[in-house]
Amino acid sequence: MSAHDTLGDFLTLLRNASRAHKETAETFHSNAREGILRILKEGGYIRNYQVIETEGSFKRLRIEMKYVNDVPSLTDIQRASKPGRRRYCGSREVPKVLGGMGNSILTTPKGILNEREARRLKVGGELICTVW
Repeated sequence: MSAHDTLGDFLTLLRNASRAHKETAETFHSNAREGILRILKEGGYIRNYQVIETEGSFKRLRIEMKYVNDVPSLTDIQRASKPGRRRYCGSREVPKVLGGMGNSILTTPKGILNEREARRLKVGGELICTVW
């Protein structure tokens, strides 16, 4: 039996597109992926994203990567909680990334939030990834 880490594959797609200086990247749609992209857009790591309707009932996400002076805004994105080892944290235990220069992304009962929103709303959850 094999297990697939779809969020890990998605984060790898973003990391590879950024390092290869791609203008856009496309992937399958999911609510978790769209939530992560919303946080990345708000944080200034990507330029924009679009939900594209395709034939049938399938959707795709088109991500526009962001570069400043030919340097990627998304330097790195690392998976924190993996299928083999989940990482959970309370609202007071959410790790700061690079002393506050990066972002932690969590899935909480209030939805997918960044570390600042989770602290403000006083909710904890599963630590999905860290971004800088």
